[in-house]
Amino acid sequence: MMREVVATQNAPDAIGPYSQGIKAGNMVFVSGQTGIVPQTKQFAGNTVAEQTAQALKNLQAILEAAGTDMAHVVKTTVFLTDMATFSEMNSVYATFFPENPPARSTIAVRSLPLDALVEIELIAVLPD
Repeated sequence: MMREVVATQNAPDAIGPYSQGIKAGNMVFVSGQTGIVPQTKQFAGNTVAEQTAQALKNLQAILEAAGTDMAHVVKTTVFLTDMATFSEMNSVYATFFPENPPARSTIAVRSLPLDALVEIELIAVLPD
């Protein structure tokens, strides 16, 4: 099976020894994205809503670089530092998946890199 690194300047650079994404066969695996704006290297804001929106925009950019889009996402995992912000995250998340949303897990964690409030990773398929 072929394995190809996916990288784009339209999402934050990896801050460790990992790739933004990997294409393997007809699957795309995207590393966790936080609410960092790639051009400024700063968080999009201080709220879960703002950081969720930017994290999802970063994921979109990586999917685009891989040749797919949000309609082809099959699974996401959301990491939150505070489950009390679940509904705030969920409201923004729903706007990115208006129809037939993917399977999802949401996990509470103690902390995230760079003190992010939310991180989202996903798996998608390539279009036929």
